Amino acid sequence: MQLHELSSPSGATKKSKRIGRGHGSGWGKTAGKGHKGQNARSGGGVRPGFEGGQMPLARRIPKRGFNNIFADKCEIINVCDLEKFTNGTEITAELLKASGIVKKIDSGVKVLGNGELTKSLTVKLSAYSASAKEKIEKAGGKAEVI
Repeated sequence: MQLHELSSPSGATKKSKRIGRGHGSGWGKTAGKGHKGQNARSGGGVRPGFEGGQMPLARRIPKRGFNNIFADKCEIINVCDLEKFTNGTEITAELLKASGIVKKIDSGVKVLGNGELTKSLTVKLSAYSASAKEKIEKAGGKAEVI
């Protein structure tokens, strides 16, 4: 089979509707736009979300909270995620990314205290919760802020 021999199966393509090409086509005269009115005009119609003057949904529903678009969003891991490393490993953000625990390390990595840790590890990351730092040190490791 050659490229020039390929064709779409029957019914896959439709001829485009040629509007405004005479009354014999069935789409002549007003070209399917009806008589006068906003939608009959060139450039007419309403913007997306317009509800005919009714208060739009986006303005009717209550707004809550505040989202700071300039905030640094740390990647979050738990103490139990560190359990997969061997005893005595020095854990850095690059190592966590290489092992697939975090996706990106743009704004640093914070360790939270969920789970248990039994291995002695040296952890060098951006931030720690109090319980995470306690669990790392209780297991015989070090929690260093970089």
